[in-house]
Amino acid sequence: MTTAVAPSSAALTAADRCDRCGAQAYLRVELASGLELLFCAHHAREHDEKLREVAVSVIDETHKREGTPPAATTD
Repeated sequence: MTTAVAPSSAALTAADRCDRCGAQAYLRVELASGLELLFCAHHAREHDEKLREVAVSVIDETHKREGTPPAATTD
């Protein structure tokens, strides 16, 4: 017997992690199969075009990053 967890439309929290790298997730993508994928803002931007092609629904909470200090850069 196989069971699947229904995708959640609830708001993402700090406990939700990117399926690609483990950082905090800001994007939830539901696929036609009923599965969901979570992405950090970086990987959401990197894969945006393809994700939107295959998604049944997208919950984008990248706006929550506003007010977050930018990552340090090195020259």
